[in-house]
Amino acid sequence: MRETLANWLKHPVTGNFVIGVIVFNAILLGLETYPAVMARAGGLIVALDNLCLAIFVIEIAAKLHVHRLRFFRDPWNIFDFVIVGIALVPAAHAFSVLRALRILRVLRVISVLPRLRRVVEGFISALPGMGSVFLLMALVFYIGAVMATKLYGASFPDWFGSLGKSLYSLFQVMTLESWSMGIVRPVMAVHPGAWLFFVPFILLTTFAVVNLLVGLIVNSMQDAHHEEENVQTGAYRSDVLARLDEIERLLRERPAPHPVKDA
Repeated sequence: MRETLANWLKHPVTGNFVIGVIVFNAILLGLETYPAVMARAGGLIVALDNLCLAIFVIEIAAKLHVHRLRFFRDPWNIFDFVIVGIALVPAAHAFSVLRALRILRVLRVISVLPRLRRVVEGFISALPGMGSVFLLMALVFYIGAVMATKLYGASFPDWFGSLGKSLYSLFQVMTLESWSMGIVRPVMAVHPGAWLFFVPFILLTTFAVVNLLVGLIVNSMQDAHHEEENVQTGAYRSDVLARLDEIERLLRERPAPHPVKDA
């Protein structure tokens, strides 16, 4: 029974079916945000949503039955277990916020699609290296915020009146969201030399530090891809060597041909 269930879980049709249910469930959760749609077909949408949740529960239960405690050795299984478990908590009173978290079920597509898993694994493996970059960015922001507060706090207290306001304003400048007409040009109208502060800050944070983060993530994804290729190549080589050993064993066990006698 367990072996049959394990083969069913590994079958491509099952995986494609689960992906289809995840996408369908995401569409249903999106439709629930439209009051007009819920007024017309709210009961049907809620029923289909519960059906999708039941399918997810059956899938998790089947995996638990097949793998037992080994189920929790895979981080992606734990991820699926938590996502589905959140959806089972009654969305009432203190747990009403969990009703909005049902959309997290869409994230299950990450654990189902290998390419998306590779992207997430590459991002996670880049986190240790990203810590140094974040520390560098924090230092740059702190120094810039102190300088901006000292230079422009008296003239523009709403933007640079305190350390916290300066940090927020500089973050807006880093994102290039209305940085010119919204912040820099009004400051330059009072302090013409302000560009000597803002331009280097933008070059350092937006184009240098952020690109370092992107580079780290890209390198981690490439390493994860190469590692997966090496694993697949190693498995293929092992399979070929096993087949060769089996052929050699069969040839050794084959009886030697009798010599042909001359007439």
